[in-house]
Amino acid sequence: MMKGQINVSVENIFPLIKKFLYSDHEIFLRELISNATDATLKFKHLTQIGETKVDYGDPQIEVKIDKKAKTLHVIDQGVGMTAEEVKKYINEVAFSGAEEFLDKYKDKLEGTGIIGHFGLGFYSSFMVADKVEIHTKSYNDEPAAHWTCDGSPEFSLVKGKRKERGTEIILHIADDSTEFLEESRIRELLLKYNRFMPVPIKFGTREETLPLPEDADKDAKPETETVDDIINNPEPAWTKQPTDLKDDDYLNFYKELYPMQFEEPLFNIHLNVDYPFNLTGILYFPKLTNDLNIQKDRIQLYQNQVYITDNVENIVPEFLTMLRGVIDSPDIPLNVSRSYLQADGNVKKISSYITRKVADKLKSLFNSNRE
Repeated sequence: MMKGQINVSVENIFPLIKKFLYSDHEIFLRELISNATDATLKFKHLTQIGETKVDYGDPQIEVKIDKKAKTLHVIDQGVGMTAEEVKKYINEVAFSGAEEFLDKYKDKLEGTGIIGHFGLGFYSSFMVADKVEIHTKSYNDEPAAHWTCDGSPEFSLVKGKRKERGTEIILHIADDSTEFLEESRIRELLLKYNRFMPVPIKFGTREETLPLPEDADKDAKPETETVDDIINNPEPAWTKQPTDLKDDDYLNFYKELYPMQFEEPLFNIHLNVDYPFNLTGILYFPKLTNDLNIQKDRIQLYQNQVYITDNVENIVPEFLTMLRGVIDSPDIPLNVSRSYLQADGNVKKISSYITRKVADKLKSLFNSNRE
């Protein structure tokens, strides 16, 4: 009898990732923003438990386009990496730094909101870029590192020039992916996948109108100032405690989710459970109409505030598909590309829980109306 190890050729991994791992190439931006968010949240928790004396401050993630250079930049102010960490986390395919971090600090960091799991998200960059650079500097003040790869198994890693803590990913966009150099396209993707991420995301600037002083002339025109355009809401309603929200907060969040819905929902249900599974969210019961497009505005599934899909038929029973709102659970298993649900015991428990909550709410409303 012979025993041995199966050798996986790295040369064959990149083409497979590029062609088969993600069904939509646009997913690369979601993955890079998720990594940047993880890096920022890691630094936040290290400051909270006294692992570093550096002040957390008000970090944000920035996305920039340079059309002339044909590059897309994702910049964070998170923990950063040393050269050794780049070797460990970047050069070892499917090694999840987020998972290692959670394992190391599992006794101190419950509920961190750190997203990473599979360790493959970074490589989705090569679906749209023919070269990727990493400029990074660790929070522990070691020398900066500069990593470059053209999608082959070969890479270069040299001492970097970055002065500030954090990481900048530079994607040299391929000729067949120039749509990702268009501001409108990137804004569309940020709003689709990242509009409720827990770290502020800057994408360009905008003009903000300043209020007129009380003694201003009636013909006076308000001044404007240029401010960062933060495209996301880092603290959406479903992440808060029900006791901290008023009816208007629920209604405003409904309008934020579905800006084209002008009818107010009949009622809402705030989901907030941490045992035997973690589940948060807000479900809305809309006024039923003859609208044939009732499935246009569907329930959205998130995982740690990252948008996954609006196809939740395995979680929400078919007879409740008229509901709208958000479900967020780290316990719903996804496939390796974080794109599709995988049915398991937790999914069935969550489905039963949602059904019971809706039934209880309807029963309560029926009893109160009868009285």
